[in-house]
Amino acid sequence: MLEFLTLKPEVFGLDISDLSLKIIKLKKKGKLLGLASFGETSIKPGIIKEGEIKKEEELVKIIQEGLNKVKGEPIKTKYVIASLPEEKAFLQVIQMPRMPEEDLKSAVVYEAENYIPLPIEEVYLGSQIVLPVVNGLDHLDILIAALPKKTVDPYIACLKKANLKPLALEIESLVIARALIKGERTTSPVLLIDLGATRTGFIVFSGHSLRFTFSIPVSSRGFTEIISRALKINLTEAEKLKIKWGLEKKKEGGRIFEALIPALTDLVQQIKKYLSFYRTHASHEHLPSDGKEVGKIFLCGGGANLKGLPEFLSLQLKIPVGIGNPWINILPESQKEVPELPFEKSLAYTTALGLALRGIKEKTKR
Repeated sequence: MLEFLTLKPEVFGLDISDLSLKIIKLKKKGKLLGLASFGETSIKPGIIKEGEIKKEEELVKIIQEGLNKVKGEPIKTKYVIASLPEEKAFLQVIQMPRMPEEDLKSAVVYEAENYIPLPIEEVYLGSQIVLPVVNGLDHLDILIAALPKKTVDPYIACLKKANLKPLALEIESLVIARALIKGERTTSPVLLIDLGATRTGFIVFSGHSLRFTFSIPVSSRGFTEIISRALKINLTEAEKLKIKWGLEKKKEGGRIFEALIPALTDLVQQIKKYLSFYRTHASHEHLPSDGKEVGKIFLCGGGANLKGLPEFLSLQLKIPVGIGNPWINILPESQKEVPELPFEKSLAYTTALGLALRGIKEKTKR
């Protein structure tokens, strides 16, 4: 949402989270897109905490290291589109009277002050007009996105210190929706659940826009820690057992499933709570009359690979739950992976793929 340059050179996507950074660069292959470069580098706990950069110099070194060890083509461009932390962001769809475009920007800033819990001079604010799926509007729906400057500025500083040029910085949820929603349009609301290493993000996307987001501290790493404590084994062994058995109830898997029941129950209750909140706040959306309920859930993030999780959630929520396809707007429909990056592994690259997709779209607009 935060634009810095109007050039359209080669660009790569850089997903920075608390415990890892992931790099993706796409390339044009005739009329199709393909994977040019990818890579992942771990970040030690404490360098970034809950989205806030605590140790800038250490992060700069990790960014440089990550760029030097990408697989595929070496990254020669300095231009990057990077992610910003979801847990520090504020997103809201607001309504504005129709007005000339030149008046809209200042009017949105003025109106946004009523919704953002920080002084407007302390945040970076972005906005975009949301098109209705049905019916013309007698007003404008505007998606506003804001992040505290004290959160964003260290990201910009680190990128520049790593000798990179940020073309744009984007909030994670907007990027994930770009990656997972086919054509970035739905006729009924869809819930995207990003199960990451340190938290889980909920994203409701409806029509042409993200509508609602929230983060909770349930996480893939947390599941591993629960198994480790319950079975009195180290984290490495716990991770292996989690991957092997998932939510299998038979044999040794039964012990793992039993250990995870409280955390899974909490996850289900949180999903139900936020679906209920969304349901009571969605009356204004310009969708077909039968399109107000969330009818589908897609999982992404590394934690989406937990065996049996889609089936478990579907049973508990009475809503179809599937694994999101982060290649859906990149590869032909018949393809769900590339040889270099298998589908299961690519789920952890969902945000990086969404960033790289914006990079290639910006370039092809020229």
